[in-house]
Amino acid sequence: MTATATAVLPRAEVPVEETWALETIFASNDVWEDAFTASGGPLRALKAFRGRISEGAMTLLAALRAADNLTEVVSTVLVYALLRRAEDATNTTSGEMADRAIGLASRAEAAASFLAPEIAALSDETIANWIAQEPGLEPYRHALTRITRERAHIRSAEVEELLAHAGQMAAASEITQSVLEDGELPLGQITDESGQTVRLAQGNLQRFLDSANRRVRQEAWEQSADAYLAFRNTFAATLAGAVKRDVFYARARDYDSSLHAALAGDDIPLAVFHNLLDTVWKHFPVWHRYFNVRRRLLGLPEGELHGYDLEAPLAAELNFPWEQGVETILASLAPLGQDYVAEVRRGMAERWTDRCANLGKGGGAFSGGTFGTEPFISMTWQDTLTSVSTLTHEIGHSMHSLLTWRHQPVTYARYGMSAAETASNLNQALMGAHLLAERQNRDWTIGVIEERMANYMRYLFTMPILARFELAAHERVEAGEALSADWMSRTLLGFYREGYGPEVVIDPARMGITWARFSHLFMNFYVFQYGIGIAAAAALSEAILTEGEPARERYLAFLRAGGSVDPIVALRDAGIDMSSPEPIERAFALMSGYVDRLEELAP
Repeated sequence: MTATATAVLPRAEVPVEETWALETIFASNDVWEDAFTASGGPLRALKAFRGRISEGAMTLLAALRAADNLTEVVSTVLVYALLRRAEDATNTTSGEMADRAIGLASRAEAAASFLAPEIAALSDETIANWIAQEPGLEPYRHALTRITRERAHIRSAEVEELLAHAGQMAAASEITQSVLEDGELPLGQITDESGQTVRLAQGNLQRFLDSANRRVRQEAWEQSADAYLAFRNTFAATLAGAVKRDVFYARARDYDSSLHAALAGDDIPLAVFHNLLDTVWKHFPVWHRYFNVRRRLLGLPEGELHGYDLEAPLAAELNFPWEQGVETILASLAPLGQDYVAEVRRGMAERWTDRCANLGKGGGAFSGGTFGTEPFISMTWQDTLTSVSTLTHEIGHSMHSLLTWRHQPVTYARYGMSAAETASNLNQALMGAHLLAERQNRDWTIGVIEERMANYMRYLFTMPILARFELAAHERVEAGEALSADWMSRTLLGFYREGYGPEVVIDPARMGITWARFSHLFMNFYVFQYGIGIAAAAALSEAILTEGEPARERYLAFLRAGGSVDPIVALRDAGIDMSSPEPIERAFALMSGYVDRLEELAP
């Protein structure tokens, strides 16, 4: 065995071409500092309207525009700092910048806190008359409607300001979890395929979990799970803090539950949430079939499929160097039109993507930016089909943002997560269809179907299971009960037993701790929206590929709408009714077809 090697570079040693061009936001940290200082002007400008909204239409319009200006300024400062922290959680300068920016965002939210109470105090008739009198208010119609429909849950200006000021404290649990997981959690070492000792980090962990060498992936799976287990009480304390935060805000605004509070802003019916989970549970037998054929393709005896085998390659690795991967994505996106493809090509050339692995960088992927910036992407590229899939997923988010920012005012720059996850998953659906049509040989077909099933497993298996766990945790706190690491692991493990059925060997401790590995759980009832998104994306992509231009234009209109339409309504306008089980049933029918093909190819 060779001497210990570090497989992940420090950030300073990463080639610039593998990093994102954050200098397009601010040329340097000093320029960011100037912008941070200058944000005091827009803050004071908005505060000047406090207590004056009832003066009339012109005053309301001026206040809304001042709020938009403040949002744009503060969001740019915040996004730059958060992206800098995301690229290296061990960089204390970036950490301090992010902390200060979060504080600024909290102060900005407090400065704007009078708007909702003062607007809610106006009658619907008054607001309608003012919109008729002042054409400049027309673009704000939906934003005003979102406020007035929540009248019962909006508090006085003083209380709203206090709740806004609490935002920085409310983020403490999530920040602590991120610093621990990405910067300080010792994942340990394993022996790689060549016999070399390698230090595990979030940036290289997935590469070993995906290894064709069973010993390597078992070591990586067990070693990393054991690292989380060693800190299970700390992770539990941070997650419990976030759940208590959600319950506090729900009660402060007099919602029936944390779930109700989380869905109210986007006007998502509770039935959409429960319909998704119930439909997924109903179709666990599809997953049991998949796990069975996966075991057969891996050549494992009956009863020997373990957790570390669930991401193992089923065929020869499909290799995609960066340039080839990008070109594959561009070709797969052709059904969305030349303009869409040209924007993606520009983004890849102009370094939207931070694709390197470095110490202190998280192992996940995300798209991040704001009105007036590029829609940046963080991921770790591994020359695999999984990396191609991850990149096109994040490109879907980025293009959704870009088209929203170009066609909507800053008021509607943010859109609901159900819409967001539709855009990302649609790109992956198009990629899968493109690759399956490209070649017909056995290994290629198995590899592409495996990627498709891995994506569905994350979003129509893991995420719904986490959503049910999240609901149980919130209901437990709402009932006055305590959350502990043992309760969390025991509860999640029970759901996994149902999902895995008799096909997967249960490792209680290591499977139970999975809740600690998903920072998504710190985003109040976010994870279920992946399931909504992938089901909607499957139906939309099928329509685009069969109908052509009419379906494409409906979809592009959906992207351009951004936050100007509530997500479930936007999906309905695009042709998908997520209040019905039908889109989810269709997604499982598609998966069942994939399993049929794998069963035909299995020994």
